[in-house]
Amino acid sequence: MRRAVGRRLAVLINAKSIPARAASTSNILDAALQASSQADGAQEDKFVASRGRHYMSGMEAIAKLPILMRDLDRARGLNTGGFISGYRGSPLGGYDQALRRVAGHLRSRRIEVVEGINEEIAATSVWGAQQVCLFQDREVEGVFGIWYGKGPGVDRSGDAIKHANMAGSSGKGGVLCLAGDDHACKSSTLPHQSELNLRDMNVPTLVPGDVQELLELGVVGLELSRYSGCWVGMKVTSYSIDSSCTVDLDKLQLQVCLPTEEEFAMPEGGLNMRGGDDWNSQEMRMYKYKLPAVRAFARKNRLDKVVFGVGAGEQEQREGARRRLGIVSAGTTCHDVLECLEMIGIGNKDAVELGISVYKVALVWPLDEESLVEFARGCEEILVVEEKRALLELQVKDALFSLPGHPRVVGKRDESGRRLLPEEGELSFKTIARAIGESLSRISPCSSSSSSSSSSSS
Repeated sequence: MRRAVGRRLAVLINAKSIPARAASTSNILDAALQASSQADGAQEDKFVASRGRHYMSGMEAIAKLPILMRDLDRARGLNTGGFISGYRGSPLGGYDQALRRVAGHLRSRRIEVVEGINEEIAATSVWGAQQVCLFQDREVEGVFGIWYGKGPGVDRSGDAIKHANMAGSSGKGGVLCLAGDDHACKSSTLPHQSELNLRDMNVPTLVPGDVQELLELGVVGLELSRYSGCWVGMKVTSYSIDSSCTVDLDKLQLQVCLPTEEEFAMPEGGLNMRGGDDWNSQEMRMYKYKLPAVRAFARKNRLDKVVFGVGAGEQEQREGARRRLGIVSAGTTCHDVLECLEMIGIGNKDAVELGISVYKVALVWPLDEESLVEFARGCEEILVVEEKRALLELQVKDALFSLPGHPRVVGKRDESGRRLLPEEGELSFKTIARAIGESLSRISPCSSSSSSSSSSSS
């Protein structure tokens, strides 16, 4: 098996041309378009539908998101409103137009849209809407907010977002920051990567990989904001916003579970916005309670999960397959990893035989370290695949440093310090395939006899 994979890797790496990510996406779109002609409820308004299968783009999904959130609140008996403000810029350049398209649905749900003069004023306006909870004569219990902006807008809004995040969100409101990134600098003056700036603002950040996850993680982000008192970021790129697919609304995972008192002890007074607060108290709550609450929420809801190979199914877990190579990735990059494995002929059963496991991270910062440690136990090597500068890799190394016999961790550099996955540009299939091939060459061979002996010795 290893020799066959090695041959296919060599062919892929040495090929003069490989189908580009965009070409691959178009094939998916063609299949989705064909499937959508038979989708259930095709004539129903996709923006207000709660059931059935509907063909939609990523832009349409984030336009549907506030409507979906308000309907979920109403079903739970919550009297909430919504407030959306930001400044357009690719890949969110058409978001204001998408919101205008559903303006009637938004107004009927008490969701206001105010296009910002710039990103800073928009962020400050969203912050102000969270303060509705402090007034006795309010007409709603809380207002959920959505801020949107391109990567440079995240840069220039740092002070406003940092202060608003420290002040906290409303317990029945919450804030989601949509950060649009242009990794390849296709329509920007510089490539940008927002999650590092969001980290410096102490804003937890989710990274969806497809249209369905834009809806799922959008709702999760607002629920996380309500629970933790933090503003929550959601990174989007052209690959998630511009792609389209048929979404089965009946299969959306929208229900969240809050940690128990044993899993996270909520401090007196809670974590949300309060009147008469001071800066030092806000800083104490952020580091002592709010960020730990974020990790507890992520762990409780299993936001990060094994999606391929060892541990991805009950059958592999029952057979006690040993995990040797763990691949950690997030968002659309994780989909690229899975597609790359398929291109070199590694299916799920092959991955189990080789000891490969792919761990998909939804919350890229702060990392759910306990779940990561559970995943990494027994691995010989962890390969972290992420575009641009390292964020996951550094957290993975920190989480595993004190683990006895911890695995090697490679990503931007290999075990000898040689450059492996570049920070610039976008990761190609060739680059990802080469990194997987090098990791496979370093792990011990897997056989049924060696698996049995290792199990008995342990």
